[in-house]
Amino acid sequence: MADRTPTDQQTHRRLGYVRRVLLLALLAGLPAVAIVAMWPWASGWSPKLRATVTLLVVGLWLGTVWALRQRLVRPLQTLSNVLSGLREGDYSFQARGATEDDPFGEVLLEVNALVATMREHRLGALEATALLRTVMAEIDVAVFAFDGHERLRLVNRAGERLLAQPAERLLGRTAAELGLEDCLDGEAPRTVRMRFPGGAGRWGLHRRHFRQGGLPHQLLVLSDLSRELREEERLAWQRLVRVLGHELNNSLAPVKSIAGSLDGLVQRDPLPPDWKADMRDGLAVIAGRAEALNRFVGAYAQLAKLPKPRPQPVPVGALISRVCSLETRLPVTVAPGPELTISADPDQLEQVLINLVRNAADATLEARAQGLPPAAPEGQAVAPAGPRLGWAKSGDSLEIWVEDDGPGIANPANLFVPFFTTKPKGSGIGLVLCRQIAEAHGGVLTVENRAGARGCLARLRLPAVIGG
Repeated sequence: MADRTPTDQQTHRRLGYVRRVLLLALLAGLPAVAIVAMWPWASGWSPKLRATVTLLVVGLWLGTVWALRQRLVRPLQTLSNVLSGLREGDYSFQARGATEDDPFGEVLLEVNALVATMREHRLGALEATALLRTVMAEIDVAVFAFDGHERLRLVNRAGERLLAQPAERLLGRTAAELGLEDCLDGEAPRTVRMRFPGGAGRWGLHRRHFRQGGLPHQLLVLSDLSRELREEERLAWQRLVRVLGHELNNSLAPVKSIAGSLDGLVQRDPLPPDWKADMRDGLAVIAGRAEALNRFVGAYAQLAKLPKPRPQPVPVGALISRVCSLETRLPVTVAPGPELTISADPDQLEQVLINLVRNAADATLEARAQGLPPAAPEGQAVAPAGPRLGWAKSGDSLEIWVEDDGPGIANPANLFVPFFTTKPKGSGIGLVLCRQIAEAHGGVLTVENRAGARGCLARLRLPAVIGG
């Protein structure tokens, strides 16, 4: 067992216990010793023999008491030292002399096993802490831990760079002194635009509460979004340039070709008899391509300038009836639904449903043009001709569905790609605009092929049902 220096209070308590053990042992053996010691004096022995026997009896008595003291007190002292070491977090020693042949030995063996277990746990905790510190030092996000008084208790290397000071100068200072007071208030997670000594830009803010030592703390994590946003912006510009280049080439190539042909036509001498008709046809093509470019630019402006929704109570049944009345090419079949009222922007929501119903009608007409018969799931009657629409309440959300029995989606991956369209006169922003409106309302729009039947199924899920 490792040597430990006991405190004065521990020494005082230990000596008091030892004295009591010695006193009890002495008192327990005193009557027998007195009787045995008096017996030689009552006999006719010589004084020398009587003194020898008396000293021998007293010596055996004191030796037995001392052995009893060592047998009782020494294991207790060892146990006390071991437990004191555990209390102080020292697991580097064990009790010696522990055997299984006596109760004290069994106690010391169990204590040694406890020390070994706690040593393994302590080693694991130290290794985990070292790994955590290494990870915190290497990650590229700033991590701060504040106590209940908003004083900084932990900061990693990225946090030091962000505040442009070493941890020694940061620890113990308040969030207000560090310029992080606003980060500990408000909702989280969120994106904030802030300026720090070590950098400025947009930051992703995450905050969590935890307890250490029974006291509340806050963990603040700030991640720099500037690099990711710049990369996304670069990719967006690349996609935009590809789309613009494709559309411009599609329009300018025939314009250039026709303009060259017309230039050659007017330079001929004499002019051919039908030159006016050729001129009109060429100018008509140029005008048509110019109109297509104008529609393209207008569609892009509409997509880029979508206003924020202005929520107000909207009766769902009346809205759907109004939308269905606007489709005049085909009859729209409406499945009865519950009377619900939703908080939404009525104009934007109406635009979404108009686009979905129009797409369903276009798909149905295309299937008819291809000579495809009306589709229906296996085992069911043929669906009514034309788009079908319905709605239902799901928890606190509204779900509106629109389906058709058109040819279906050939390439679902491009469904929500801006300006991608398979329609001859399509702009390629209808579904993109619908999804933007749905997400601006906190909802979700999905479009997929119907399961077990030809055609598409669009689902619009919106929260904030306020009635019904």
